[in-house]
Formats: sequence, structure tokens, C-alpha cells
Amino acid sequence: MMIVFAALFSCKARQELPTVKDLDISKYSGTWYEIVRMPSSFEKNLKCVTATYTPMESGKIKVLNRGVKISSGKSEEITGSAKVPDDDFPGRLKVTFFWPFAGNYYVIECADDYSWAMVGDPSRKYLWVLNREAQMDEQKLGDRLKIAAELGFDVEALEYIAHDCALESEKTE
Repeated sequence: MMIVFAALFSCKARQELPTVKDLDISKYSGTWYEIVRMPSSFEKNLKCVTATYTPMESGKIKVLNRGVKISSGKSEEITGSAKVPDDDFPGRLKVTFFWPFAGNYYVIECADDYSWAMVGDPSRKYLWVLNREAQMDEQKLGDRLKIAAELGFDVEALEYIAHDCALESEKTE
């Protein structure tokens, strides 16, 4: 019994991950550029990563993630779907790429004009800062990273994503 109590008190309490109170899917739709991300096996060695969201008639959202392998220059893409499982929490989506497995996609922050967003997972294992353009204002990015750190994300582990693929293709033409 004492071991159980010791384990409970030794665990660091983690605050709930806040999400936006309103999320207009039609404004969120379109293409986003990954600016920084937490390392993950499913995006390992990818650059020029984008995510494109398209509303579907079913009420779900089509998710198309694209990137370029750093080593080979080959494009990779995967298609999935997202949904808002609880209308009381519109910023908490579930994303599925391989049914029946779904991951949390929590929109932590989103600019009023939907020009940037910060998305994460309550476990703090996943975090993305997204922008409508391939580059993001350093001050805006710095503000996002400060908030992410305050929320318990390991911002020192974040990977900055190169978006030089268009430049490379222009060189070969």
C-alpha cells in the first residue's frame, strides 16, 4: 500500500492541455506548412512537410500529409481523416490514418486570421507549429515556443523543418 502512495506522489501532475474554444473548419481548411515539430517515427527525415485539410460531406475532414525524404528527395504522402468527436470541445480532433487507430490532434492556439496554429497531444509527445506560408515570423514562432514550454512540451527537442524543395526543383529546370 505504501508503494502505491509513493508512486502517486512521485508522479508530476500534468495540467490539462488547453485548446481553442472555437474552430471554424472552413477557415482551418487548406494547406499548412510544418515550421517545427516534435520528432516522431512517422515523419523521420522528412522536409518540406505540409498538411492539407479539406471538409467532406460526411462532416469529417480529409487530411493529406506530404513531405520529401531528405536522403532520396522522393515525395511521400499519406491520407487520413479527422473529426471533432465532442462539439463542446471543437479544438480537440481525432485523426485516423490507419483505422481503427486514432490520434489526438489538439489545436492549442490558432491565429484569429488562421495564418498560424499550434497543435499538440495531451501526452506532450507530439507538437507542431503550422503556418500558411513556408516561413514564419521569428517573434510569432518564439511566442508559440514559449507557450509550448509553459504547457510542458520539451521545446529543446523540436525539429525545424526545411522548406527548400521548390528552390531545388527550380535549379534543375
